[in-house]
Amino acid sequence: MTQPDPRRWRLLGLLAVAQFMLILDVTVVAIALPNIETDLHLQRETLTWVVSAYTLMFGGLMLLGGRAADLLGSRRVVLTGLLVFTLASLVTGLASGPEVLLGGRVAQGIGAAMLSPAALSVVTKTFDGDERNKALGIWSAMGGGGSAIGVLLGGLLTAGPGWQWVFYINLPIGLVVFALLIRMLPADTPSEQRGRLDVPGALLVTAGTGTAIYALINAGDRGWLSLATLGTLAGALVLYGVFAWVQRTVRSPLMDLRIFTRRPVTAGIFMILVATALMISMFFLGSFYLQHFQQYGALRTGLLFLPVAIAAIVGAQIAGHLVGRVGARPIAMAGFLITAAGVAVPAIWEGAAVVVIGMTVGTVGLGAAFVASSTTTFAQIDYREAGLASGLLSTFHEFGASLGVAVVSSIAAASLAGTVSTGFTRGFTFAAVTAAVAAALALVVVPAFKPSTGEVHAH
Repeated sequence: MTQPDPRRWRLLGLLAVAQFMLILDVTVVAIALPNIETDLHLQRETLTWVVSAYTLMFGGLMLLGGRAADLLGSRRVVLTGLLVFTLASLVTGLASGPEVLLGGRVAQGIGAAMLSPAALSVVTKTFDGDERNKALGIWSAMGGGGSAIGVLLGGLLTAGPGWQWVFYINLPIGLVVFALLIRMLPADTPSEQRGRLDVPGALLVTAGTGTAIYALINAGDRGWLSLATLGTLAGALVLYGVFAWVQRTVRSPLMDLRIFTRRPVTAGIFMILVATALMISMFFLGSFYLQHFQQYGALRTGLLFLPVAIAAIVGAQIAGHLVGRVGARPIAMAGFLITAAGVAVPAIWEGAAVVVIGMTVGTVGLGAAFVASSTTTFAQIDYREAGLASGLLSTFHEFGASLGVAVVSSIAAASLAGTVSTGFTRGFTFAAVTAAVAAALALVVVPAFKPSTGEVHAH
């Protein structure tokens, strides 16, 4: 038995900081968006892509990043991903127009898709047994904390040195972490399994999702049932079909599609997709409502979002303690019902306080839904498939963010572009209805069993 590496907790700390930056970059932008829109004179569609371009690339290429870590070695993929992400952050901050801004966001997403799964793979190889559960708990907390702090940091930086610093801040952190990781990351033993990277598969699934998001972002102007919208969505389905065919025919596919025939996995993926879509769309609507409509500054908005962010962590903690006793199904149903009740408040009444209270209540429910999602997914997963299962969860987490922003930006288009509040009301109403439907579906979709182990993966 080899002695555990004495520096392993420091290594975990560095990798967790890197992961923290990646998650931060989804929500830190939410508060900066109105300022970016004004400074660069962006259209609503372009503005939506500032969020979606990053989450789409992050989600679409994540499984490829995980596979690359297995075949090429985690060390190489972690360092390359971190460097790409850090340099892309600099480019994004320097952007003076939409092309460079979106190009930078795409490159940030590519870096994140390499770094995140490879770093997680280092964590799972470095720790064993109870220590591994503790390490994964710290890793998951970084995800929740990143989303929360992102909103506050977005307000501080946008109100202070300017929205560009939302991206520039990654540069010093990224370079310091890179310098330390070069010395600390263990050399990889090459993988036994020889395989090829399924690049066509990764490109097809990303293109399919990108096409669907494009259709949803433009549906607000073109009409939801217009030929252009329906035609683009049909194109996305064709790309997904080709992806499924490629997965069945290539020697080393990106994912074994049979994993989707397992009810716990499908239920877990459904929950994380909906919960993330609801969370990001609430952040998006809330940020524009407070800044555009109520004319609050970025700092004030960021501070008002703090209870919303903390609520997600509280919801996850409560669910984490209860899920072992009651099982995931009641947690999922209660979580989505609490969200529906919370988001219904700003859908019915207006006012800054109403929006903040509604979002805070709603986010408690989403924190619980995230826990239900990961415990359900991992309930019957063999340790050999844990990497694929966590990769799928992370992939659909990012896809949920992309889709959520695309849909609500179309529904609330009138308010994002003008000075009326009807679009916000519609957006919050849609979110409340979606959460209520998800609660009903959870009753049918989520299997009724209690997790046998005491370990809970909070996302």
